[in-house]
Amino acid sequence: MNREVSSRFCGIVGSDNVYFEEPMKKHTTFRIGGAADYYLCPHTPEEIREIIQVCREEQIPWFVIGNGSNLLVSDSGYRGAVIQIYRNFSRVVCEETVIRAQAGALLSQIAAQAQKSSLTGFEFAAGIPGTLGGAVTMNAGAYGGEMKDVLKSATVLTGDGQIRRLSAEELKLGYRTSIIKSGEYTVLEAEIGLERGDEEKIRSRMEELREQRKTKQPLEYPSAGSTFKRPEGYFAGKLIMDAGLRGFCVGGAQVSEKHCGFVINTGDATAADVVGLIREIQRRVEEQFGVKLEPEVRFLGEF
Repeated sequence: MNREVSSRFCGIVGSDNVYFEEPMKKHTTFRIGGAADYYLCPHTPEEIREIIQVCREEQIPWFVIGNGSNLLVSDSGYRGAVIQIYRNFSRVVCEETVIRAQAGALLSQIAAQAQKSSLTGFEFAAGIPGTLGGAVTMNAGAYGGEMKDVLKSATVLTGDGQIRRLSAEELKLGYRTSIIKSGEYTVLEAEIGLERGDEEKIRSRMEELREQRKTKQPLEYPSAGSTFKRPEGYFAGKLIMDAGLRGFCVGGAQVSEKHCGFVINTGDATAADVVGLIREIQRRVEEQFGVKLEPEVRFLGEF
């Protein structure tokens, strides 16, 4: 570990917010992953900017995460700095029909605030286990709703250290993608535009969707949510099931028997197990149906 770099990071965010050789399995919903060289938890946009500046100067790779809900980290970990924008960066404020939230706020937290304020339109996101920053980056969606339906703007840190506010149009939100994903931007906060509604109806709809998730998804196991993007004209889970892969395992990684669109960690899965299973799923589905499944999960480290 470079002592000078370590000292600079501690000077930026405080020693209590800098972790060395931090096991990433503690910070992903897959509960998988080796250690990151540096794990940093900033509180402000200025701290994020300074961390990235140090990384640039010292030629250290960096990666921004929220609560690690759509991420698979290599068994060998990550030779760089992981910047976590999560609990230290999770303020949510409601103004009339607009919710302004920092990037580390959980979608469930924002949905709860919307319900409390009798605002409708965000119910679809209540059960998505991610942060607002990740949701904007991936244009997260579920049950017929997507972030692009409600997002007004996002405030980002650009690659050259500038803070900019981008409109929903400028974000170029598409299916599980945005300009954030393809460019050097870090989401700092976003504005969500909703409509007035009935709090009881909003609560009822959220409970209905929560029950659907509980019934149809393997929430009792660690996973990264839906493993594959939806191929045009098909459903990934149906293709995987029809390929005869329900319950199929590679090591501790398994195709969920409850929902074949999910790869789960049965308890002792490695990243290599998950990648091996993903590749086998892709091979069999393409062989049988001519459809190439594209992972929705993001990969960090050497694979």
